[in-house]
Amino acid sequence: MSDTSNSCILRVVLCAWLITIPALLSAQNEPIKYIGPGSCAATSCHGSVKPIAGSRILQNEYSTWIIKDKHSRAYQALTGDVGERMAHILKLGAKAEEAPKCLACHSLNPPPEQRGRAFEISEGVSCENCHGPASAWLGPHTTKSWAHEKSVALGMHDTRDVIHRTEKCLECHLGTKSKSVDHEMIAAGHPDLYFELDSFSAVMPRHWKVPRESEPGKPVEDPAWVGVREWSTGQAVQLRVALERLTWRAKNERADKKDVWPEYSELSCVACHHALGASKDSWRQEHGYIGRRPGDPAWNSSRYAVFRLLAKQIDSANALELDRQLLTVSNEMSKLNADRNAVASAASAAAPLAQRIAERLAAMQFDQAVALRMLQRISDDAENIALADERAAEQAAMALDSLYIAYSKDSKPSNAAEVRAAINGLFQQLENPSAYNADQFASSLRRQNHVSNRFIDSSVESCTHWIFRAIDESIRNMVLWVIVLAVHDAAAAFAVDSPRLGAWRSCAGAGCGARSGNGGVGAPRYSGDQS
Repeated sequence: MSDTSNSCILRVVLCAWLITIPALLSAQNEPIKYIGPGSCAATSCHGSVKPIAGSRILQNEYSTWIIKDKHSRAYQALTGDVGERMAHILKLGAKAEEAPKCLACHSLNPPPEQRGRAFEISEGVSCENCHGPASAWLGPHTTKSWAHEKSVALGMHDTRDVIHRTEKCLECHLGTKSKSVDHEMIAAGHPDLYFELDSFSAVMPRHWKVPRESEPGKPVEDPAWVGVREWSTGQAVQLRVALERLTWRAKNERADKKDVWPEYSELSCVACHHALGASKDSWRQEHGYIGRRPGDPAWNSSRYAVFRLLAKQIDSANALELDRQLLTVSNEMSKLNADRNAVASAASAAAPLAQRIAERLAAMQFDQAVALRMLQRISDDAENIALADERAAEQAAMALDSLYIAYSKDSKPSNAAEVRAAINGLFQQLENPSAYNADQFASSLRRQNHVSNRFIDSSVESCTHWIFRAIDESIRNMVLWVIVLAVHDAAAAFAVDSPRLGAWRSCAGAGCGARSGNGGVGAPRYSGDQS
């Protein structure tokens, strides 16, 4: 009877297996498709109105996106007067909100055959723009034992990896062969592109849990240094992608096959587009045009002017070669008609160097010492950064903001309000790029350094005082214990593993490092180019 039952069960299982296998194979062979943001909107998924307690993820990601995130309104930006005027100037042959050139970065607009269900492009830049087409992984990724790697294998973009996340952002915030902002588009009215991962994520705002968790309550990263990791790694990736873009532009590999060289969007915009005044008041003429002929616009070095200081601190060997290759790029691109082959050769040689540094930054441990050195080095290099142009100054301000927020989490600067005011003052000087003044910015950057040094000196002094006090207390405790042990048990005075000495160590250890962070300054972030 038992054999008969087992045989029956075996036949049922075999039958189910034979039915299931073709279905699984069919699912694997189906093309991965986009299904729209509504698929994520259920309150039990990502549409909760508030974070869910005891969950590894917030579960209100969709709500944050649709209420606070400008990405959800990217399509609407095409429908205004500026969008329509741009479409007319560029001769797109359609309204901006109907033109594939615009929709590529202002909406989720896959071809019809890649749409798994109906959704509206008017929903803007939504979940699958960043996380990838979800038809294959949407259902399975909600199961408890489902590994993230399985979703990635089924088409999810691995945004947990800071390098991959930056690359995904830069597809639109810097550009690819098939979708990019060139000088023609800027002349028609499109903003110039700039980017910094940490600052842009804060302004977005982040809709994911920081720090990331492997399971509820178990972080996989140090929350104090998430922002610095994003800033530093994002800088390296941005430089690499910018150099790759410069390479394919120099090689005339644009998807639209337009042969445009030099591509002026690779140059410093404010070298030409700035307020005109009397020659005696010109800081540009006062400093001269080092490394280029007067009248030739300089290469836009903003993606390197600040990052180079970090690269030299983290990886001096690769940084030295990167400097050498980018000097060639800068010299060549700052000519009126740059040699395409020379530019492509130097840029393509430099890009892998930036990637190596990015990989190192993504994996390294950050601490206050690293942040402190960068805070000082950026301020110490005030004149070079300021003269590089307004975009370089902008990168410096965003870097100082990220570094200071992280540094101050583990300390309580007595002059925190003064430091914050100094950093905010830097951003205020960038609100009108046409009126940018390098001398004024450099002066403010040095002043910020002076203010920061006071809070650093205060932190060092406080730390030193605490160390000496701990040493004094330790010596006093040790003497007392030696006396007690000598009186009660002379032999125990030399017992290193004595429970009483162990208790003393624990007590001393508890007193050591019992500082609490201030949770960050909660600084206002730069909200974008307001020119």
